[in-house]
Amino acid sequence: MRILFLLFSHIGLFFHAFAQADRNWLAGAHSKELLARNLSVEKLDEQFPRYTDRAKWESINPVYRAHLIKDGEEALGFVWKVVPATSYLEFVKSGNRRVMEDVYNTNLTAIRKLAFAELAEGKGRFIPQLINGVWHVCDITSWSISASLNLQKAGAGLPDINEPVIELGTGITVNVMAWTYHLFKDEFDKHSKLISPRIKQEIDRRVLQPFYTRNDFWWMALDGKKRLVNNWNIWLNYNMLTTILLVEDDPAKRADGIYKTMRSADQFINYYKEDGGCEEGPAYWSHAGGMLYNYLSLLQTATKGAVDIFDKPLIRNIGSYYCKAYIDSSWYLNYADAAAKIKGDASLVYHYGKAVKDSQLQYFGSWLARQQQWDTMPPVENMYGGFRNLFTVKEIVDGKAAQPFMAYAWMKETGIAVARDQEGSSKGFYFSALAGHNDESHNHNDVGTCVLYYDGKPFLIDIGSETYTRQTFGPERYTIWTMRSTYHNVPFINGVEQKDGAKYKAKNVSFTNTKTTARFQLDIAAAYPEAAQVKKWDRVYELKRNESFTITDKYQLMANNGNSALHFMTSAVPAKTKEGVVRLVSGITDLRMEFDPKQFDLEIEEVPVKDSRLLESWPPVVYRIQLKIRNKSTEGNHRIVFRKTK
Repeated sequence: MRILFLLFSHIGLFFHAFAQADRNWLAGAHSKELLARNLSVEKLDEQFPRYTDRAKWESINPVYRAHLIKDGEEALGFVWKVVPATSYLEFVKSGNRRVMEDVYNTNLTAIRKLAFAELAEGKGRFIPQLINGVWHVCDITSWSISASLNLQKAGAGLPDINEPVIELGTGITVNVMAWTYHLFKDEFDKHSKLISPRIKQEIDRRVLQPFYTRNDFWWMALDGKKRLVNNWNIWLNYNMLTTILLVEDDPAKRADGIYKTMRSADQFINYYKEDGGCEEGPAYWSHAGGMLYNYLSLLQTATKGAVDIFDKPLIRNIGSYYCKAYIDSSWYLNYADAAAKIKGDASLVYHYGKAVKDSQLQYFGSWLARQQQWDTMPPVENMYGGFRNLFTVKEIVDGKAAQPFMAYAWMKETGIAVARDQEGSSKGFYFSALAGHNDESHNHNDVGTCVLYYDGKPFLIDIGSETYTRQTFGPERYTIWTMRSTYHNVPFINGVEQKDGAKYKAKNVSFTNTKTTARFQLDIAAAYPEAAQVKKWDRVYELKRNESFTITDKYQLMANNGNSALHFMTSAVPAKTKEGVVRLVSGITDLRMEFDPKQFDLEIEEVPVKDSRLLESWPPVVYRIQLKIRNKSTEGNHRIVFRKTK
């Protein structure tokens, strides 16, 4: 389950308290009594057919059924894995989290494969091994991953059996276990009357009781404090909603528990900026804004439509962000920790678009499904998404398909601007620039950075982040090279780089777009600490459509020690062709980077890329272009121009 590796994070350390007016559209607008009156699993059974509904399961495409059964057969001989104590302790020792997660995840993957195989075949052949799997998971000391054990009072290290905590690993595990219990409890009873009660008991002990009785998990945001609320909140509330619906038998507890998820999910919605921008980037959107769709859709279904907020403009904006962040092919904006190349969740994109009546988003979902060859087999990487994909694949694949090549977008509150040469095409220039501050979710010190593509190929890049370790979300975060401003497309001023913190921010931000020009301007001086001695640094990014992309700086310093430079990260191969010109080559596409050689000394540095996560987006070597500023005055200006090589 690669998703755990990509998206788990400890996030309370780096975030600001965003002052957003409370919306409270869920629990704030719907009473617990209304919820209790309308809760029902009947509609769930229509959308997610039970094991006994053989007609539904036998109606899916025979090709898909064959794939599911084959995957299940491969898991029939799976040896259920135990995570050694030393693998948990490795996180404390070296910061390595995968040594624990990779072993743990193989169990959940095998259970999912066996479950879908049995649903597809319906002959009981996979039930014994499925029983082995869920029984094994019931025996595991903890359902939490090593990277999240700092939520327990004992702190990181080995899990405390007396204090189960609810974090992303717990949420994913309980989701698998709850669906397996719901679908197969009667079949399990035929083998032994002790299996299903054991699963239910473990779910109750490890997850439901802590959720019902505790309000102090930071991700709940139920302590009355203004705080950042990110993907943990809505992802875990979705898993709690799923588990309560599928496992909780007591009507009063069911209503109380689901209402609590609504109170907590309200805080996620309250935090979001009105423009719908995802601070965590599009790679996280599926588990932030996209997970909000999963939660709202499940709640809407379970309440027979009594709780439905898909008509809110903000909810629509959260969906449309995914189109705004799209560049071309598998390339997306990747500010913060997001990867530059991702595989979009076609079903989530499609159904979100359908729910909020955003045809562009819906068409994009169909395009993604076709690109990912859903006609041969839709993904079933999790239970909920697998159901949805199997039973709506024809609708998605047969729908109108189009890529969202938007001419421009301006997310004012988030501080992200995008623009391209041509509406509806990836041809020519595409750029994006970032304002904001240096204490956002999964923050990098990158106020004022940009990315630049041409014909869908990257030229100025945001490197992203390496494989997560303990250091990624600890006090050492900003010693990691990918987090530092010196490896982003921003200035290095008087030998000083940007600093982390909410006060290090952009000022005087504006964006204008016309038929021929897109212009983004900001003052980045406040993103640097006092040691930088910078009074004002106005940066302008200007796209002249079908002509050029220009970066202009005008600055005022309080002192000039002669150690300032412009930094540009590129995955293209750079080469100096003559004074003041660097040729950037990306595949068969190349650009000219032009500057005044009297103003700068040029250095081109190779930056090796060794991390497996970064190598999914970038070649083994990227480059940092340094233009060292010759000006010794406290005031100055310069410009850098990018043009297509003729």
